[in-house]
Amino acid sequence: MAQLTADVLRSPALEDLEFDVVAGETGFDRPISWGRIQRPGLALAGFLSFIKPGRIQVLGESELNYLDTMPFELRRDRIAMICALPVSAFVVTKGQKVPQELVRECRVRRVPLLVSPQTTSVVIQSITRILEDELAPSTTLHGVLVDVYGMGVLLLGESGIGKSESALDLIQRGHRLVADDVVEIRKYPNGALVGRAADMLRYHMELRGIGIINIKHLFGVSAVRTSKSIELVIELERWDPTKSYDRLGLDGKTYAILDRAR
Repeated sequence: MAQLTADVLRSPALEDLEFDVVAGETGFDRPISWGRIQRPGLALAGFLSFIKPGRIQVLGESELNYLDTMPFELRRDRIAMICALPVSAFVVTKGQKVPQELVRECRVRRVPLLVSPQTTSVVIQSITRILEDELAPSTTLHGVLVDVYGMGVLLLGESGIGKSESALDLIQRGHRLVADDVVEIRKYPNGALVGRAADMLRYHMELRGIGIINIKHLFGVSAVRTSKSIELVIELERWDPTKSYDRLGLDGKTYAILDRAR
């Protein structure tokens, strides 16, 4: 997976935060290595060991009010010490006025400094959601993911076994397609395995003898969804008369995906 950088703050998914870049326009290549943001309250008080490298620093109303109480020299020194650390970016919330000392240091050290008119809680939630998604361990499987009565069902099996045909039959019965052929799976901090389609293949399905069809256009928006947590794995295989099959489901079986069993 490519290294995540501060450029993620310019992602279309964060357009609602209405970021205004104040300084550090050339520093958006700074790496991000943590899926959580940080509020540098303790660092402003001088405890710099609490600053984690590769994290986005969010300055809310309390942090800026605290800076206003400092003498000029102390405020300048504290800001300079924080900016000298390998932070990813600074984000100021509520459209507050940014201290000139911070603007100056960010320009000199090429640290992106952005201002959002949104509240601190909204900014933190939005950025954290994007970071968790981008930094989550991921893999790709050949199969079909469908939503059956609210349960994410991953259909696996060799090519031509009938995965897409089975999924189409489920869709005709009112269930929903998530991904066909290529299923991108991410594991989130809570352990959930969430599957989705590749951007180019979203809402599409390939059927032998027919070609590629758009499920959203044929069955409507209620027949598709963009992502779903995987809760059940079904592996299709050709009938083998010499093999003993368990028809009662007494033997529990699991399928490991990213070290998580399903």
